[in-house]
Amino acid sequence: METILIVDDEINYTLILAAVLEDEGFETLTANSGSEALATLSESDVDLVLTDMKMPAMDGIDLLERIKKEDADLPVIMMTAHGTVEKAVEAMQKGAYNYILKPFDNERLVLYVNKAISMYRVVKENRQLRRAVEGRYSFHNIIGKSKAMQDVFHIIRKVAPAAATVLLEGASGTGKELVANALHFNSPRKDKPFVAVNCSALAETLLESELFGHEKGAFTGAVSMKKGRFEIADGGTLFLDEIGELSQALQVKLLRVLQERVVERVGGVKAIPVNIRLIVATNKSLKEEVANGNFREDLFYRLNVVRITLPSLRERLEDIRPLVGHFISKYSGERNMGSPVTGIDREVERLFYEYDWPGNVRELENVIERAVVLSPEEIIQVSDLPKDFIDNAHSTLHMDGIPVDANLYDTLAMVEKNMIVRALKKANYIQAHAAELLGIGKSGLNQKIKKYQLFIKDKS
Repeated sequence: METILIVDDEINYTLILAAVLEDEGFETLTANSGSEALATLSESDVDLVLTDMKMPAMDGIDLLERIKKEDADLPVIMMTAHGTVEKAVEAMQKGAYNYILKPFDNERLVLYVNKAISMYRVVKENRQLRRAVEGRYSFHNIIGKSKAMQDVFHIIRKVAPAAATVLLEGASGTGKELVANALHFNSPRKDKPFVAVNCSALAETLLESELFGHEKGAFTGAVSMKKGRFEIADGGTLFLDEIGELSQALQVKLLRVLQERVVERVGGVKAIPVNIRLIVATNKSLKEEVANGNFREDLFYRLNVVRITLPSLRERLEDIRPLVGHFISKYSGERNMGSPVTGIDREVERLFYEYDWPGNVRELENVIERAVVLSPEEIIQVSDLPKDFIDNAHSTLHMDGIPVDANLYDTLAMVEKNMIVRALKKANYIQAHAAELLGIGKSGLNQKIKKYQLFIKDKS
């Protein structure tokens, strides 16, 4: 239920208005002066202010200005007599939502109030959505206590407030778009658009139109003018993912935009100024692409102002545990059975730490999401993991001949025994030579031969 603050120095008038609006289902608060209204606003959540224009000490214009300083979006409807219409027009210029002339009929008043309330409801929903988005992309939501990720955090905190172009490099699934969003929503441009384009998802002709827009009739099917992503992102941030996939022709166009800060739509001749912060990402090494002749060197240097390299999950294994906890919390709301998932089994954790994670954090998130939704228990078991993941994990773990269920002591002993046998064979079972190959003394080798019960006759 929305709340309306009614402000008028005539007490009876506020009481009558309150009765009318309460009959329409609104909650009402009343104040008999501008200062009293400001005090009420500081203590209460209000969705609309309905104020008289002419009041002693602080009139409606002064009150409007004070309100707009605190909340520029809060709608204010001015009530005025015929003799002060010019003042009402002034109030509209200073941000009043509307004005209504006294005496007025109740239907018109309720109509104005409902329109203002509906408008402010949308404003509040947008605020809530923006807060949720900003919270999602705050630095705190990029999980990582490893030194590799702490180094990344240090850079993005420093570069976020700047307008410098950022190049994000890293394998697929390492979180490049998450970092791009964090850079935007922690910058002065956060209230402007964040526009993302995947350069590998569209054919060259479609991508050109998508980026730069087109004029009506520019090509078959161009039935109307279309703004490109550069224009749409004006004032905000443009994120170009998979920048390494751009054709040479589009690289030339992008270079011109970065140099001139203008775009030309396909089929157009007008130079359109754009003010954007550019963030680009690639899972390739652009430096190597330049060396191979696939990427323009001049464009590379334009993009390589601030380069951030995101580590693979294998390079930040200490982040697996906090990432697992984060994803369990994130997807717990999708679970529709039994008690909530609280963690993972030790065998699952060991698989996670020993697996190669070719899909990086994105792959880990997908595995956890599926397990949280499907697991019948509070603790995720190996049986809750996808079969292809288990097969790939077992394949990876058996590559060195190490059983999945081996503990550290047994594994080290097995490796040591295998190395001794290999050295003995290579030395034709001459223990002195085998000891030299292993980098240990002959007496030490003798002890290990007895330990592993090899009982090999010394040929030395």
